[in-house]
Amino acid sequence: MTFGGTDDFARPCVSSITSSGHRLVLLTADGVRIEAEYEPYRGPGTGAAEPPAIVVAHGFTGSLDRPAVRRAARAFAQYAGVITFSFRGHGGSGGRSTLGDLEVLDLAAAVGWARSLGHRRVATVGFSMGGSVVLRHGALHPPAPAGADAPVEGRDKEHGGRIDAHADTVVSVSAPARWYYRGTAPMRRLHWAISRPSGRLLARCVLRTRVQAEDWDPVPLSPTEAVPLIAPRRLLIVHGDRDTYFPLDHPRALAAAGDAELWIEAGFGHAESAAGVGLLGRIGEWAVGNFSPARPSP
Repeated sequence: MTFGGTDDFARPCVSSITSSGHRLVLLTADGVRIEAEYEPYRGPGTGAAEPPAIVVAHGFTGSLDRPAVRRAARAFAQYAGVITFSFRGHGGSGGRSTLGDLEVLDLAAAVGWARSLGHRRVATVGFSMGGSVVLRHGALHPPAPAGADAPVEGRDKEHGGRIDAHADTVVSVSAPARWYYRGTAPMRRLHWAISRPSGRLLARCVLRTRVQAEDWDPVPLSPTEAVPLIAPRRLLIVHGDRDTYFPLDHPRALAAAGDAELWIEAGFGHAESAAGVGLLGRIGEWAVGNFSPARPSP
């Protein structure tokens, strides 16, 4: 599937403009409808030309309407225009969750929408599952070579990369370094739930999260394998020393895999639910202050 213009990215879901901006449905490259919302920049100098954008990728069982995601959007809106969305299988989006695989296409659609709105600089910030997705998206959707006038197909051979939907800088929060990790009790419970019909039924009915039954085939590029492919764009890895899902060997492995800045946050737990306004503000400030000065040479 190819896309020819702004309308191909954003299919109206709600005709009105809400108090926090536009809410639309995005159509992914594989035809899944993804709910998304745009919150305008509200920081100093509001109204200045071409503010940057931050696209927020939530964790597993999240959605754009969850309080933690809305808190992140409000915090980031002090630094940039903000796009939030619900991954496939989550909230009001269509499809089923693939636990970080095809979700790269959801993020690409959201980044493409940010660019169609006129944002020339776009940062992606992902939490937990979303943290792995922003890493893989950064690897699979590189910028066009310097001097290129048209979008080029990226490294996304798994999913048929087709648009210039690259991120200019990437922030991954509370992300795993490797797949199939079961070293903590929360992750063992998660794997139990997604591998059994009764667990998937519980996720659908209680958490509004619809998970595909099939395992990955093939296994997608891992977060650690993705990290070195993001360079020369800037990458920040953020992790809490009280994360009960992924211990500190995960962020350290990610940071060691490439040129990344690493923050180990004292007292911070897991993902957007545990992220306070202070940490979110520092992430937003870093994201808009660390865009690459120029696109890489061919």
